[in-house]
Amino acid sequence: MAAKSSVSKHLEFFSLIGQLKRVRRTGWVRKHVTDPESVADHMYRMAVMAFLVKPDSGLDKDKCIKMCLVHDMAECIVGDITPFDGVAKQDKHKREETAVKYICSLVDSSVGSEIYDLWQEYETMSSKEAMFVKDLDKYDMIQQAHEYEQLDGKSLQEFFDSTEGQFNTDQVKSWVEDLQQVRNTSTNKDSG
Repeated sequence: MAAKSSVSKHLEFFSLIGQLKRVRRTGWVRKHVTDPESVADHMYRMAVMAFLVKPDSGLDKDKCIKMCLVHDMAECIVGDITPFDGVAKQDKHKREETAVKYICSLVDSSVGSEIYDLWQEYETMSSKEAMFVKDLDKYDMIQQAHEYEQLDGKSLQEFFDSTEGQFNTDQVKSWVEDLQQVRNTSTNKDSG
């Protein structure tokens, strides 16, 4: 069998990445929210949030944006695996790593290496950029939970509870405080 041409590899890469637009975030599906966001929706907003990196933060903004775009890339193959799926953490990591390596094999080696290195750095939390992006990941979830609470009129408190005290970067901590204030104000209006 002949090796895949670079054209067919790129087309497969584009198709796989396109799957992220159709993979719904498991937590929202499980909670029966209206129009659950896709993994691509989540990654896109995170990347836009990374544009807001403060100049004096010492973070590499471009690296943060790229990391946001690759951190869940494996989900186009393995799906959005959550703790509720009963998959051991090591098994989840192994599945995702295999998927990322395959995805990286479809692009030029320098690009593939960059994608893999960014993904691995995020997975191991081995840089301040990775820690910031992890905070963005958690923040986007609670921002989205708040939006679904507004849209559907039901509490998604468990998402807020799961992240309480879990943020490490000052910039994202301030966003969390702002969101909590807005959420408390809207909760008080609803009950008053």
